[in-house]
Amino acid sequence: MASVIPPEEHSRWQVPAFEMPMWLGKRHPFCVVIPVINEGVRIGNLLDRMKSCKIADIADIIIADAGSTDGSLEINSLKANGVRGLLLKTGPGKLSAQLRCAYAFVLEEGYEGIVTIDGNDKDDPEAIPRFIDALKDGVDFVQASRFVEGGIAENTPKVRLLAIRLLHAPLLSLFSGFPWTDTTQGFRAYSRRVLLDPGVAPFRDIFLTYELLAYLSYRVPKLGYRCIELPATRRYPATGKIPTKIRGISGNLSVLNVFIRACFGAYDPISKK
Repeated sequence: MASVIPPEEHSRWQVPAFEMPMWLGKRHPFCVVIPVINEGVRIGNLLDRMKSCKIADIADIIIADAGSTDGSLEINSLKANGVRGLLLKTGPGKLSAQLRCAYAFVLEEGYEGIVTIDGNDKDDPEAIPRFIDALKDGVDFVQASRFVEGGIAENTPKVRLLAIRLLHAPLLSLFSGFPWTDTTQGFRAYSRRVLLDPGVAPFRDIFLTYELLAYLSYRVPKLGYRCIELPATRRYPATGKIPTKIRGISGNLSVLNVFIRACFGAYDPISKK
């Protein structure tokens, strides 16, 4: 049975405004949250693959949209692919704001654990059942890794590969105390107790862009929660445009700055005295 959200803590949550264009109700104890914005055919491809993997038989699929205008989230098509909910963020912010909306909603609905997978079809959803099994076994944070045994990395841009291997993963490993290998991707899972811990406190307006991913990778192991990496596949297209919202030197430097700030505790909640 899902733990109750303490009213005092709940009253302090800062969650961007959002709407729920579709909600078919909760069926499973676990859910899969997919953040998207204008993913076009990529989100359709991902949902097709999730349907082939029968993900909807073990978890509720919920899409967190940041305002797509490309027609890729047609309601009847989503229903046909097993999607249970479509959430539309109307308040400010980017990825971290989307995730705060989705996490607040699913916690209020009583889900015991959450898997998050990007909507750009780079990650193979066949790993999702293993993530859910890990949550059932008491793991609090599961991170997908293309670099552990059994993982697959295809066509990863060289600059990104070097940044992960030489900067992001070593920094977060050093400061969090957990030996992370793959720290920039959003394919991961969290237990309910992690997201409800006031020592984590993810529902704060400080999390607007990519801060939440880096912060949770630092903070959760720091607090002693059980964390693991599981092998997964991440494929970039061999040719053409790279499906990513992080572009150019300024975008990559901004992400690096977020990681450094997270490692030095810039996003930690202020302790009560």
